[in-house]
Amino acid sequence: MAPHYDALETRDPEAREQDLFTRLPAVLRAAMQAPAYAERLKGVDPGEITDRAALARLPVLRKSELPSLHKAAPPFGGFVAPPAGTFARLFTSPGPIFEPETNQYDPWRGARALYASGFRRDDVVLNTFSYHLTPGGFIFDASARALGCAVIPAGPGNAEAQFELIEAYRPVGYSGTPDFLKILLDAAQSAGRDVSSIKRALVSGAAFPPSLQAEIKARGIDAYQAFGTADLGIVAFETSAREGMVVNEDLIVEIVRPGTGDPVAEGDVGEIVVTSLEPEHPWIRLALGDLTAALPGISRCGRTNMRIKGWMGRADQTAKIKGMFVRPEQVAEIGKRHPELGRLRLVVSRAGEADAMTLRAECASAGAALQTELAATLRSVTKLGGNVELVAKGSLPNDGKVIADER
Repeated sequence: MAPHYDALETRDPEAREQDLFTRLPAVLRAAMQAPAYAERLKGVDPGEITDRAALARLPVLRKSELPSLHKAAPPFGGFVAPPAGTFARLFTSPGPIFEPETNQYDPWRGARALYASGFRRDDVVLNTFSYHLTPGGFIFDASARALGCAVIPAGPGNAEAQFELIEAYRPVGYSGTPDFLKILLDAAQSAGRDVSSIKRALVSGAAFPPSLQAEIKARGIDAYQAFGTADLGIVAFETSAREGMVVNEDLIVEIVRPGTGDPVAEGDVGEIVVTSLEPEHPWIRLALGDLTAALPGISRCGRTNMRIKGWMGRADQTAKIKGMFVRPEQVAEIGKRHPELGRLRLVVSRAGEADAMTLRAECASAGAALQTELAATLRSVTKLGGNVELVAKGSLPNDGKVIADER
């Protein structure tokens, strides 16, 4: 069995770099057909952007800007030249941010990540990412089918129905959040259901701490992590070397000083900035708000692309909770709906190996009715359930932080 997806993964790093930057000028020209990129890149000669130093001079587009940009010029903020009807699927994710899926083979670049995790052609894969409006389910569905796997489009929840599917189809692979994998295994054990066919997993969308990694491994499942976004698909993925994550092919990844577009010194922690080489829908220096650092050298698995340490926190206060982004703007929206409140702080934590969040709200007069109303507003705005704590006016720190990630 071939250890790598294709020869691109093991090519000379200098050859890869030359290939990426030879292709980049044409991608920039395609991007500049869209009005927003034409404005941002005004005066740029694409033919001169042929190395990382030149790329670093282009402006950064922050993912946190996209909701307001998309609202001002729907649906894609002027960053996509082809009309919406020419794409395969059209999604939304919290913000809201609107994302199109291209008609390309493996449009989310995930087949490599699945292959590195041990998935192979003709495997049956249980995909538990959501298929409802957001791209998550389709990212892993399309990636598995590009690899030649059969996909059970299970989505999250409804464990009883999932047990029936697992016992009938005997999937060898799982894709979904690590939290839901544990929920599924625990529920199967309690119900006496047989899910032993699942031997490998590719997980994403939530924290996968060492304690949970050890528990999943002890239950006979070899689980790997992938780092991706709803805009780009799979950016980087774990391999058998278990040394950070290897950056995906056809992407240019930079690590910059948060709040700037300036590359950090080698090995320093900074914000991930990605340029994609898909002419139909390119991203030019998209700053994700996620922190990481590059690892030196080449992976022991033989893949020669850049490696990153993985997710190391947020450059801004946006947090990914149960696979969904929650943004400071959403906390502000809760405050607008409840003007009687003072400061708000959304605290993100772990409870029983799962993500949890608690909204702490200052108020002059606490009561069960207000607490219930706030819990409903929290779910309405973030699409996630959480706890609510009402605290005295002036008791939350005056530090500007509205989302505190304590995981």
